[in-house]
Amino acid sequence: MVPLLFARHRFDIVAPAALHWPEKNALLVADLHLEKASFYARQGQMLPPYDSQATLEELARLVRDTGATTVFCLGDNYHDDGGEARLEPEAARRLAGMTAALDWIWITGNHDRDVSGLWGGSVVDEWTGEGLALRHQASPSSRLPEISGHYHPKMRVAVRGRHVSRRCFVRGPRHLILPAFGALTGGMAAHDPAIEACVGGPAEAIIGLKEQPVCFPLPFADRAIETLDERQFALPLVTDAP
Repeated sequence: MVPLLFARHRFDIVAPAALHWPEKNALLVADLHLEKASFYARQGQMLPPYDSQATLEELARLVRDTGATTVFCLGDNYHDDGGEARLEPEAARRLAGMTAALDWIWITGNHDRDVSGLWGGSVVDEWTGEGLALRHQASPSSRLPEISGHYHPKMRVAVRGRHVSRRCFVRGPRHLILPAFGALTGGMAAHDPAIEACVGGPAEAIIGLKEQPVCFPLPFADRAIETLDERQFALPLVTDAP
């Protein structure tokens, strides 16, 4: 587990796109985009039809590894409003078993505003508690420090003489954006102006490697509304990936 500090809370990066919240023994993931392949198949674009099973299998592994008793899914849980009812039978069986065994919270997203909890779990537009707001899309005017998804941030880094793209977390003084968890999800550059408009500066992209985070300062304008709590930025900054 790789520690990540935000808003005076300790989280652990337990996968390229997942956080464990020890205080609540909860997993946080965003942008599962279940049934993306079947959505595109209906448009005539054929993709491997195993994305939902692969995504839920990885999520189930993280539940086992961490012993989490709660799962927060931060929106765009399905790729479209019809994806919940269209969920492949084996994936639906697995999901129903997980939601029955865990405290499962679906947060609605822009792709699945009508998610109903057909396979279990409770549905909310956002969740607040412990001084934090969990929602799908970051709000620049949020009154609480917030954790969100939506933008699928990625970072292009140099590794052994070549450039690779890695999913990353984006952390600012009051905003933490999770990368997309789903098996068939794309990504947006962490320095994209759309992310800057929500997060502002100072901010950094974070990739969890082995037992420590690798942090890359982002070239965002400093428009922080409140004084920065330095404890949120206690992790070391480096400019080059190992």
